[in-house]
Amino acid sequence: MRLFTAVYPSVEASDHLDLALDGVGGALAVGRPDPAAGLRWVPREQRHVTLAFHGEVPDGAVSGYVDVLRAALVPVGVFDLALAGSGWFSGRTWWVGVSGEVERLRAVAALVAGASVESGIGAATRASGRPHLTVARASVARRAPGAPGRRGRVSPEPSPWQRSSRALAVYRGPAWSVTTVRVVSSRLGAGPSGGPLHTVVAEVPLRSGELAAP
Repeated sequence: MRLFTAVYPSVEASDHLDLALDGVGGALAVGRPDPAAGLRWVPREQRHVTLAFHGEVPDGAVSGYVDVLRAALVPVGVFDLALAGSGWFSGRTWWVGVSGEVERLRAVAALVAGASVESGIGAATRASGRPHLTVARASVARRAPGAPGRRGRVSPEPSPWQRSSRALAVYRGPAWSVTTVRVVSSRLGAGPSGGPLHTVVAEVPLRSGELAAP
C-alpha cells in the first residue's frame, strides 16, 4: 500500500482555515466548484502535515513499522502547532504554513524517519524542510506575475487563486495540541471525484501531561 505518516489539525483549526479560505476565495471558496480556476481542492478531512512519505509499502511490513514507531514515540509529549502563512510550491501546490513548536515537529519527523528505516520501509522526511498543509493543487503551473517566460514574455496578471494565496500570507490560525501521530494509506484515484482515498491504518498517541523533548 501507499503509505505516509502525518499529524492533523484540530476541528477548530480546520474550521478557522475554512473561514479564511472562504473569505479570500470568493467564487473559489472551498466547496464551490469553479472549473475556470483550474484548482483541485484537498478535502478538509485529508488536510495534514506530512512527517514522512513512505511510498509503496508491502502490506505485511506495516504492522512492524507501527510497532517500531510506537516505541520510538513513547518519550514524546503533546505539543502545540498553529497554521500560519500561505504560498505556492512550483506554481502548482497551494500550501498553508505551520507555526508554534515547529522544532518539536521536526524532531518527531526525525523519529518517524528513524522508525521507518529501522523497520525497513524507508521514508522521505517532509517536516525537515518547510512544514505545511496543502489546501489545493493547480492543473497547470503558473509563473509568478511579472516573471519572464522562455521567450522573455512577461506572465499575465495573477489568477484569482494566486491573489487569494497572497491574501493569506498574513494568516494566523488558532493553536491546537498535537496528541497523536497517524499512519495513513493512500489509494490514488479511489476517492471522491477521482482523488485519493485516505484510510487511517494506525494512530499513535503522544504522552500527555508535562511535555517531554523527543
